[in-house]
Amino acid sequence: MNPSAPSSALRSSSAWQALEAHRHELMGSHLRQLFAEDPQRFQRFSAEAAGILLDYSKNRITARTIELLLALAEQRSVLALAQAMACGERINNTENRAVLHLALRNRANTPIAVDGRDVMPEVNAVLGRMAEFVAAVHEGRWRGHGGQSITDVVNIGIGGSDLGPRMVCEALTPYARPGLNLHFLSNVDGGYQRDILRRLDPARTLFIVASKTFTTSETLTNARTARAWLLAALGEEAAVARHFVAVTTNVAAAAQFGLPEANLFPFWDWVGGRYSLWSAIGLPIALALGMERFEELLAGAHAMDRHFLEAEPARNLPLLLGLLGVWYGDFLGAASHAVVPYDQYLRLLPAYLQQLDMESNGKRVTRDGQAVDYATGPILWGTTGTDGQHAYFQLLHQGTQLVPVDFIAAARPHHELTEHHRLLLANCLAQSEALMRGKSAAEVEAELHAQGLTGEALAALLPHRVFPGNRPSNTLLVEQLTPATLGALIALYEHKVFVQAAVWGINAYDQWGVELGKQLARTIAEELAGEAPVQGHDASTAGLIARCRRLWPALSMAKG
Repeated sequence: MNPSAPSSALRSSSAWQALEAHRHELMGSHLRQLFAEDPQRFQRFSAEAAGILLDYSKNRITARTIELLLALAEQRSVLALAQAMACGERINNTENRAVLHLALRNRANTPIAVDGRDVMPEVNAVLGRMAEFVAAVHEGRWRGHGGQSITDVVNIGIGGSDLGPRMVCEALTPYARPGLNLHFLSNVDGGYQRDILRRLDPARTLFIVASKTFTTSETLTNARTARAWLLAALGEEAAVARHFVAVTTNVAAAAQFGLPEANLFPFWDWVGGRYSLWSAIGLPIALALGMERFEELLAGAHAMDRHFLEAEPARNLPLLLGLLGVWYGDFLGAASHAVVPYDQYLRLLPAYLQQLDMESNGKRVTRDGQAVDYATGPILWGTTGTDGQHAYFQLLHQGTQLVPVDFIAAARPHHELTEHHRLLLANCLAQSEALMRGKSAAEVEAELHAQGLTGEALAALLPHRVFPGNRPSNTLLVEQLTPATLGALIALYEHKVFVQAAVWGINAYDQWGVELGKQLARTIAEELAGEAPVQGHDASTAGLIARCRRLWPALSMAKG
């Protein structure tokens, strides 16, 4: 950022300037002090909706901070923009599209129009088709080419067509139906695909090809390999229609692949990839859990949607989470944000949220194309607790970087190992307290004295044992991880991303940044196959292409 350049309208706004001044007022405050001064701090800074309790009291905030952040949201028309999204306005301005993942889980079934046409009849029709197909597979009425029932389903997709369904199926493992195994194939790495296919019986395997355009190179490469594997085993082209279905809008390309229209589940251009698990892209979820559970997932998300659109700002969970992210990223200098679920079934949630947040808000220009002069999307990362405690928590506690943390936990597990869950919850709550409190030099000195350490030995060890504390976190607590609470949790983070994009004035619903690498990959793939001269690259890339061709001459025989 060039400090001599004129400030943007956002940074020059009265709300932003008030927050800048407030930041200086808070510089000397410590969370220990704030808790000591306010016994009601937890009650003051917690809110609940759709089965989720958000405790945000362990943040570097006061009531004045929230007041100023809410004023920023009002000045930036955040909730008015949310209403525009919900009404079907084309808020994705670079692609001239509406953004209506809310319609996919509109359990109230109220009309939602795009260009004057209610989309809900089409949404409901696809849900109905999904329900019929899921029932046919579960009841053994949909059979493979040889007449055998389906035991394994392989979802072939990438990005949102993979991460969302994969994460949900993993998270809701306790609800999985017995007798049907789900597999997910996204990476174009051939070894990965080989390892999946070698475990399957072609006669009892169903493939779902998830690609809106039916042109995504990784997905189509994997799908063609799976098709060849199937035909090598079953021998007849007619087998494809009994072992492949597709979630796509490209009927012609799917027909060339060998799929009749009856095998296609459509969705619409107003469904972004990273917001698509609520659509027919969620077909693997419905197969894994049953359509009833899938609808419970939708209902949980819908409950959070209604909360976001209707709740008063001071109790609005997505609004508060989003504004806290702006506070840390733009005023306190936090470049990253950690998400740590204390539930092994949620191990894929951080990866899912990486795409949701970083692909949405990793933008350098505003909606009207002006370069920003403030931080936008943070680096989002994390793993499950308690594993993370034995890995990167050292940096969270004593490192030099400020990293806000979201702790996610369920009070009640899906198992009867009470002592395990008690220890898991204790670690979750203890880590957030330890990050907030820290351990002062006086406390460390008293502790070392009690251990018999004195003099130079104590003085040498003391600074290594001090924890500064004052490290912020949110805790999101649910009673139990169910389809409904998971749906609400995902929707909460979706709306958090929306809030931040609205404040920053960026478009959260395009992803042009991923296109250049795709374009170059197509060219390089031809060059690796020896079908095109190596030209137009920098010396590094040209040298690496040449070295790969020398190391494995078989590349020249590879065809797309």
